[in-house]
Amino acid sequence: MSVITIERKVLEKNDEIASQNRALLKENKIFTINLVSSPGSGKTSLLEKTFEHFSGKVKTAVIEGDVQTNLDAERVAKYNVPVVQIVTNGACHLEAKLVKDALESLNLKDVHLLFIENVGNLVCPAAYDLGEDMKVVIASTTEGDDKPLKYPRMFLNASVLLINKIDLLPYLDCSLEELKKNALSINPALKVFTVSGRTGKGVKEWCSWLESNIIK
Repeated sequence: MSVITIERKVLEKNDEIASQNRALLKENKIFTINLVSSPGSGKTSLLEKTFEHFSGKVKTAVIEGDVQTNLDAERVAKYNVPVVQIVTNGACHLEAKLVKDALESLNLKDVHLLFIENVGNLVCPAAYDLGEDMKVVIASTTEGDDKPLKYPRMFLNASVLLINKIDLLPYLDCSLEELKKNALSINPALKVFTVSGRTGKGVKEWCSWLESNIIK
């Protein structure tokens, strides 16, 4: 019982700070995405394709979360996008306080779209509100079509599903329709995009949806 009590207190404090983050982001009219997935699903590659598509037309910033290294932040920075790196030193998820500190390093008046690239993990990040508008979960075809059934809470808490690496489908034992069906059985309200972080297929549709949500 003491473990449950401690966890509840931690989440309550996190939610309090998340509310502060959300208020700050809304005040500055920033549409914020919490990008979540398992390791290697292609979060950073999809961000790169997104920035290529926008080509500076949308004022975007990124908060990068990693257990170690700033490799992803270096990749993102090549697109002249403001980026703040958070190194968790072993923690398997970002917390609202870390995001709050990172926001202080950004010029929020010059940001319309903010991506928070969470630590690669389909378990812990599902429980932590960071102050985002919504969670977007990426599931790659290389992971198989059963991930939504194995990690239902993440898919339940997400608003959008990006199915990545569709260019590899001919070489994999993964059914695109089964993956969609499994995800929608957990969360029928999920908006689903099929994309390739390598070829760029589906990125235009994803970016059009992002633009439609940016606060004018």
